[in-house]
Amino acid sequence: MIRRARGSGEALKDFPLFGVMSAAVFGFLYLPLLFVVGYSFNENRVVTVWKGFTFDWYVDVLQNDDIQRALMNSLRVATVATALSVLFALGLAIGMLRLARAGSTLAWGLIGAPLIIPEIVFAIGTLSLFVQVRFSLGVDAITLAHTAFCIPFALLPIRARLRSVDLSVYEAAADLGANEWRIFRRITLPLLVPGIVAGALLAFIISLDDFIVSYFLAGPGGTTLPVYIFGMIRNAITPGVNALSTLLLLVSVLIVSISYVISRRKR
Repeated sequence: MIRRARGSGEALKDFPLFGVMSAAVFGFLYLPLLFVVGYSFNENRVVTVWKGFTFDWYVDVLQNDDIQRALMNSLRVATVATALSVLFALGLAIGMLRLARAGSTLAWGLIGAPLIIPEIVFAIGTLSLFVQVRFSLGVDAITLAHTAFCIPFALLPIRARLRSVDLSVYEAAADLGANEWRIFRRITLPLLVPGIVAGALLAFIISLDDFIVSYFLAGPGGTTLPVYIFGMIRNAITPGVNALSTLLLLVSVLIVSISYVISRRKR
């Protein structure tokens, strides 16, 4: 088995143009990010014309009251939406485990709809719903919408972790006299911690970076950071946009790194 796996890897490396194609893919993915980070230190207001090195744009971003309010809105929405979506996902994962195969497949198809429905369609539908029921647009409306479409993202790792658990441990606990709540608290929940953490981080990043739904549902005082960045681009593209985008990138990298460290420790 090991020889076969190594042979397939060597065969993949020997594939014609494998190195060129890999370099092209990685370049297409990461070169734009390097340009964003690099030009965030540009002294010139014209972002594409390099004039000199400076940290002034980062100082302006960190001292901007509008950006701080937008950041607080994004963090508030992402935190609440993550907590609610993980709770719903945890309950759904356990409930789907008890369903028959056909029922579980149908339930997952309905719950996972936001993964395949175009986000613009979801945003328009949610906006129409809130208008019909006269629900005020703003931070609360964005939070409810983010909770809805973050549930399947949080459910994916939790469900995968739960399906990998040996069911015999539950039978053994029941034979020893443990009730359902004790089994959940002492066995199910500790075993699901890696999946819960991964689902929470995934939901948090999805909510924090969302633009389309937030743009449609942002009312007075409900501007999130991605919506604010879009407004900055519409006015003029300056290195301040690059600086703010770089900070968002650093947050995303930090969250992914934390997730990696936690997953390594759980092994």
